[in-house]
Amino acid sequence: MLEATLTHAHQSRETAESTVTNPWAMAQRQLDQVAERLHLEDGVHARLRQPRRVVEVSVPTRMDDGSVQVFTGYRVQHNLDRGPGKGGLRYHPDVTLDEVKALSMWMTWKCAVVDIPYGGAKGGITCNPKSMSKGEIERMTRRFVLEIAPVIGPEVDIPAPDVNTTPQVMGWFMDAYSNLCGKRTPSIVTGKPLELGGSQGRVEATGRGVMVATREVARRINLDLAGARVVVQGFGNVGQYAADLMGQEDGTRTIAVSDSSGGVYNPRGLDVALLRRIKDEGGRVIDYADADRISNAELLELECLGFYLCPQ
Repeated sequence: MLEATLTHAHQSRETAESTVTNPWAMAQRQLDQVAERLHLEDGVHARLRQPRRVVEVSVPTRMDDGSVQVFTGYRVQHNLDRGPGKGGLRYHPDVTLDEVKALSMWMTWKCAVVDIPYGGAKGGITCNPKSMSKGEIERMTRRFVLEIAPVIGPEVDIPAPDVNTTPQVMGWFMDAYSNLCGKRTPSIVTGKPLELGGSQGRVEATGRGVMVATREVARRINLDLAGARVVVQGFGNVGQYAADLMGQEDGTRTIAVSDSSGGVYNPRGLDVALLRRIKDEGGRVIDYADADRISNAELLELECLGFYLCPQ
């Protein structure tokens, strides 16, 4: 009896822990909590609790050494009732189906909250783009388009950039899809280069959104941003622009940043423009000279106005 009780307790603890750490379980739990408060109809709740379509594909890719590596790709369409699915495409070693499902659900809520006629979708490939050449990433992208082409389209599902996917990747995506359709189809993706019909301001848009949200929070808590210390965990595209824009427009001082290699700290402030150049040239934030190296754990203990963004 005691053994059974302990086993049950252990299983309950494991279930609770998996709910906290599993993004899909977390997203479903959030929906359940809101559905209860809104007295949402059971049928609607049940429908929203599962994605409309889940696609998992193999993405065989010829590598530069002549070998073929098979990656796993995903495209999840959570809900298309309000319009075509909208959501990013991420390339990262930690991409999982549960993560993509959760992100697709959150995209549904984001589009609905700002009242734009799109549904929620998300995609990704489990890979490490930092260890791949430009040619390998292009070939992988084009093959991924071939595999998911039957379930996407300008009126069905429109991918966008996300973690480790750039305007260049979106350009390859658009070109591959256009070749399949036999006509130029720029509306298949957003976030493509300007010369291919992209939008000005798209690259820094998410970072600017962080800045705008931070301004609103600061206003509500009566915090003067001028001179405020900023720490950014995850100095990728979003983190770089958030730190840069806030420094230029709000007078903040970025004192620490980190990426997957570790972090750097200088209480007097970091040169964000120089850090961006280092990253653009393929370097790491720890290559920045005028600062002390710190771990991600130490970075989180700094007294600051901090942001957690996807580490890159």
